[in-house]
Amino acid sequence: MPDQPIFDAHLHIIDPQHPLVPNRGFAPDPFPAETYQESVANLGVRAGAVVSGSFQAFDQGYLIDALKRLGPSYVGVTQLPSTVTDAELTGLRDKGVRAIRFNLFRGGSAKLEELEELARRAYDVAGWHTEFYVHSRDLPDLEDRLTALPKFSIDHLGMADDGFDTLLRLVEQGARVKATGFGRIAHDPAEAMRRINQANPHALMFGTDLPSTRADRPFRPIDIDLVVETLGEKDATRALWTNALEFYGVERPG
Repeated sequence: MPDQPIFDAHLHIIDPQHPLVPNRGFAPDPFPAETYQESVANLGVRAGAVVSGSFQAFDQGYLIDALKRLGPSYVGVTQLPSTVTDAELTGLRDKGVRAIRFNLFRGGSAKLEELEELARRAYDVAGWHTEFYVHSRDLPDLEDRLTALPKFSIDHLGMADDGFDTLLRLVEQGARVKATGFGRIAHDPAEAMRRINQANPHALMFGTDLPSTRADRPFRPIDIDLVVETLGEKDATRALWTNALEFYGVERPG
């Protein structure tokens, strides 16, 4: 697809000027904003979402700096404790943050029992949606909680076939799913994308997952080709560009 613009709906910035919190003994190598820009310079990426990882816990400094460096077409996805104030939520919104994340797979975020109250308050106060890093095998137990939320997405195609039927039910009801991390999932990404797209063509949002920390293999540009080959040109444009633009409320870059 020549000149296809891409919204990178899932990327991480790891700035050595800001502290990391090792997760299960793991702390990633630096991957500052400038290195990210070099990595995607030839891919058509024109906008994106910087996502807080488990190793960044509740630090907001790195995220605000990253958004300043990347520019107004990039937004932030952060992790926050349940003690966050409404004023802090609106302050982060004004700096470009658009979502709150619960990392149920690796931790580092607010606890599961805080999910509903915190997610709904973030939506009511700041207009944010909620993002989940969660294994699909855990979705059946979470289904009622998730369907009660106003707006949410699930990372990495759900990660596996186990529980995938629940993921598809959520998609049919409006959940978004990130087509990211093809090198860290246990199922076939093409088949997963095909089934999700059939359930709702507005659901998929592509992301590079750079720098692919702890993945069995890192992102490769051919992952973009797989999206196009699997979905066809029209639906691939949605997954690569327009679905995420709408979901994150980002104006089309000029």
